[in-house]
Amino acid sequence: MLKGIDPILNADVLYALRAMGHGDDLIIADTNFPSDSVARDTVLGEVLRIDRRAAEVVKAVLSLYPIDTFVEDAAARMEVVDEPDTILPVMQEVQAEVSAASGPTMMSIERFAFYDRAKQAYAVIQTGERRFYGCFALRKGVVPPDEV
Repeated sequence: MLKGIDPILNADVLYALRAMGHGDDLIIADTNFPSDSVARDTVLGEVLRIDRRAAEVVKAVLSLYPIDTFVEDAAARMEVVDEPDTILPVMQEVQAEVSAASGPTMMSIERFAFYDRAKQAYAVIQTGERRFYGCFALRKGVVPPDEV
């Protein structure tokens, strides 16, 4: 146990978050997402797991992980098939966590385009989220220097 670090963030996830650089994508996926097969194409090459709801995982990750402020697609969600404007409760919950971390409004990405983006990501965290369309992409930003 460490002070100041959310205990749901296991050692493998902490390693990946620390290793990522500015502009790298992190995918936070629900239990139905093909996380293992997609993760094989990522930089990390293996799936990470946190068996919690998507919003809990996003909140824990964003307690340490800055969201990119230089791009429009820094936060994204997989859109509902044939309903790109539908915002499901799981998406609202995750957006609330992104907003609480001063992040942008999430853009929507068509399902297969989301799979393509996920394969280019640094890492995939598969959550215990069982609600459909609980899949999100967060692009890492920068940590500014300490004020002197």
